[in-house]
Amino acid sequence: MIFELDHNLIFPPLHLAEEDGLLAIGGDLSTARLILAYSNGVFPWFSDDTPILWYAPRERFVLFPEKLKVSKSMRQILRSGKFSITFDKAFTEVIKACALIERKDQDGTWITQDMQQAYTKLYEAGFAHSIEVWQGQVLVGGLYGVYINGVFCGESMFSKVSNASKIALIWLIENLEIKMVDCQIHSEHLASMGAEMVSMATYLGILKNTKSSL
Repeated sequence: MIFELDHNLIFPPLHLAEEDGLLAIGGDLSTARLILAYSNGVFPWFSDDTPILWYAPRERFVLFPEKLKVSKSMRQILRSGKFSITFDKAFTEVIKACALIERKDQDGTWITQDMQQAYTKLYEAGFAHSIEVWQGQVLVGGLYGVYINGVFCGESMFSKVSNASKIALIWLIENLEIKMVDCQIHSEHLASMGAEMVSMATYLGILKNTKSSL
């Protein structure tokens, strides 16, 4: 059974989610609802031609900082001075780039205009953050996500040159106080960097037992 949300700020119990993680539809993308969602292991994922869809997968693909794997070649790139990295300096540019970048086997984007506006408001409220990777004055890569109780929920990343998004992720993990990065969707390159699947119970245990802010 899929629950339909109304104006009330409430989500159904997570164990009632469908096999694919779909928990509820409808509601809105207000800052208050998004904070409630992420605080309880729920996130929105939908496209322009669907209602707002809320997911709570039974397993999560996450990366623990202590398990991060960085190759020697990547360390050399990080030390080379080829890139400069900033934090929360160009959030709007990063989320737009993530929406517009072409991706293999993906038609269009789930980062709709409504999503961009909602997460920009989250950024202004201090809950969403971005990492920017530059070559000179040109933004060539980055990522953005939501930080709740020590967990960084990575929403999307982009690269216009090789390795730029990896550099953003490594910087995020090595420079900010994070218990866990929620990668949401499995990918081979994130698995090669140490990401793994954990149960919802493990995920919530970390989310609920950490109280901190960036």
